[in-house]
Amino acid sequence: MPHDPVRIEEVRSWLAKAEVDMRAAEYELTADPPITPDIVFHAQQLVEKSLKGFLSWNDVPFRKTHNLVELGEQCSKLDSTLETLLRKAAVLTEYAWKFRYPGELEEPTSQEAEEALTLAKQVYEAILKRLPEETKPRRRGP
Repeated sequence: MPHDPVRIEEVRSWLAKAEVDMRAAEYELTADPPITPDIVFHAQQLVEKSLKGFLSWNDVPFRKTHNLVELGEQCSKLDSTLETLLRKAAVLTEYAWKFRYPGELEEPTSQEAEEALTLAKQVYEAILKRLPEETKPRRRGP
């Protein structure tokens, strides 16, 4: 039975937005020096949007939130094999706001930014493996 085209497009839209965050973080990593506050922000956003895509596919409503603990728990209820990875990724939650405004004394290190992005990519790939092919974003350009 074919999947609902509206749901496919909704999930694809979440994942496409997630890919934009991944691309932005990868690009900012190439700056000299790397733009670490933005990299960790985009890592958090990559995970958040991936999880929201997974929840959308499974028709599970979610609050308008940046809380990866909450979103991760919802996803783990649907697929318990995600639990360990999503518990690790929950630490990225604070990057949704930390370093975004004046007041933080120290920016994240390059190593911290790279680790955050690596973890976020692992979540993104794990989510992609659990979704049908037609929900995956269409590649643009080279």
